Amino acid sequence: MLYPMVQSLPPQADPRIRPATHDDIPAILGLIRELAIYEKAEHEAQATPAQLDTALFGDRPTVYAIVAAETPGGPVVGFALYFLNFSTWLGVNGIYLEDLYVQEDRRGTGLGKALLQTLAQIAVTRGYGRVEWSVLTWNTPSIGFYESIGARAQDEWQTMRLTGAALADFGR
Repeated sequence: MLYPMVQSLPPQADPRIRPATHDDIPAILGLIRELAIYEKAEHEAQATPAQLDTALFGDRPTVYAIVAAETPGGPVVGFALYFLNFSTWLGVNGIYLEDLYVQEDRRGTGLGKALLQTLAQIAVTRGYGRVEWSVLTWNTPSIGFYESIGARAQDEWQTMRLTGAALADFGR
C-alpha cells in the first residue's frame, strides 16, 4: 500500500525514482545511518523500523519518501524523506526536504539530482510554492551541487531547535 500523498509520481519523473513502500523501510533506515555517519552524528540516528513505518504509512502519515535505484526495480541506493510545510506569505504548501542521501559509491550517477527534481516536479504539479532544506555549512560538495541547480542559501535566517531536556522543561 502506498501512502496517500504520493500514489504516483509525475509522468516526467526519472524511472529510477519511485515512492517508498513498507518493504523499503530497512533500506531507508540503513541509508539514514549512513547519512548520520557522513554528518558525523551516528549516535543521533535512533529511529526504529516501527517509528518509520508509523510516520510513513500510519493512518495519518506525517512524512513521505521517495527512493532511488540505479535501474528501475533495483535495490534502493538513495532516498529523499520530506513533509509539507506552509507559507503564510504565499498562502500555499511547500515541501521541506528532511533528508536526501545517495550511497557514496553511487554519487555522480544523477540519482541525487533525480530525487530533487522529482520533489520539484511534485511541488509544481501540486501548486506548492517552494522546496526547501537545510545543509551543514561544512558540506561544500552538497552546497555546490545545490547551487548548480539554482538553489540559494537563505543567509538571513538562522535555524533554531528546541529538543531534549530543554524541550521537556519548556513543555511542562
